[in-house]
Amino acid sequence: MPFINDRLEESREVAGLEQGTRAKERPSRFRFDPARVMQRLRERIVGQEDVLNAMEAMLHVVKADIGAEERPLAVNLFLGPTGVGKTETVRLIAEAIHGRSDALCRIDMNTLAQEHYAAALTGAPPGYVGSKEGHTLFDIEAIQGSYSKPGIVLFDELEKASKEVVRSLLNVLDSGQLVLSGGTRRIDFRNTLVFMTSNIGATDVVAYRSTFEQGWRRWLRLVPRKEARVQQQALYRHFDPEFLNRIDRLLTFEKLDDSWWSFLLDIELAKLDKRLAKQQVTLQLTDGVRHWLCESRDARFGARDLARRLRVTLEPALAGAMLQYPEKNTFQAQLREQHRLVVLPT
Repeated sequence: MPFINDRLEESREVAGLEQGTRAKERPSRFRFDPARVMQRLRERIVGQEDVLNAMEAMLHVVKADIGAEERPLAVNLFLGPTGVGKTETVRLIAEAIHGRSDALCRIDMNTLAQEHYAAALTGAPPGYVGSKEGHTLFDIEAIQGSYSKPGIVLFDELEKASKEVVRSLLNVLDSGQLVLSGGTRRIDFRNTLVFMTSNIGATDVVAYRSTFEQGWRRWLRLVPRKEARVQQQALYRHFDPEFLNRIDRLLTFEKLDDSWWSFLLDIELAKLDKRLAKQQVTLQLTDGVRHWLCESRDARFGARDLARRLRVTLEPALAGAMLQYPEKNTFQAQLREQHRLVVLPT
C-alpha cells in the first residue's frame, strides 16, 4: 500500500511526543477519534442504540489496532427494513473519518443479479476479453485507505446479488485479499472496514408481526417474541453458512416507531437549512405543518418517505415563494384549508 507519507508523518508525531509532553492516550496509527465518529452517528441515526453501541465497540478495536492482520479490520452485515439508517450509517462513518460521505467504495449488489456478473468484481476469466487488464468495479484507493485512515467498502442490498457473486467474496472476508481472475492483480482489504446491508427477512418479520395485530392475539394483547428467530431463519435460507460464518457482526436495525418521527423531521430539516444557508434564506414551520409532515408519511418506507415528502411538497412550495419574493430572506410554511401547504415571506 502507498502508505509511506503517512508513515513518515506518524514517525514525526511520535518523535514530537517523546521530546515534548507525554501523550494522554496510547499512540495509534489511526488518526480518527472514535468519540467524534459516534457523536456524528448519534446525531443522525435514531432508534438504533444496540447497533450504535456495536459500532462504538468496533471503532475502539480498530483504533487500538489489535485486530487479526490477515483479515479485514471489521466485517459487518446490517439487517432490517428499508429507511431505518443502514446505508446512512456507513456514509456517516466515511464522513467522520475521511471528511466526505462518498469516501467509500459502494457496490450496488442489485446490479449483480446474474451469475456471470461475478466477473464485474473479480475480473474476466483468462481467455476472455479484458482478462489481462483486470477490470473490476472496486475502487481500490477507497478500499485500501491509508496508513492513518481505514478504507471503507459497502456491499448494498446484498441479498439481490446472485449466489455466485456472494461466494466470490469469501476470500475477501476470510483472508482480506482478492486475486483478480487474470492473476496479475490483487486487491488488499486488510486495512478496510467491510459493510454489507440486506433487507432479508424484513417482509417475514412484518408478516409475523401482523398476526399479532388482529384476531384473538390482538384482544389478548399478545406481543411477538420470536422476530429475531424469524429473521435468522430467512437469513440462513438465503446465504450459505460458510459465508455467514465469516461475518463479525450481524446487526439488526429496528423498525422506527412513531416516537422518532419528530427527530427524523428535525434531521431532514437541518439538511434543508444547510442548503438554504447558501442562498441566505431561512425557513420556519408552523406546528401544523410539522404534524402534517410526520402524520402523512408511509411508515413502511421509513425515513426515506419523510425525506421524499419534503422534496415533493415542502421544497416546491418554498422554491415558488423564493422566486415570487426574491427580496425576502425569511419564509414560513403554513397549512391552509384542506391541508394545502403554502409558504409565505415573514
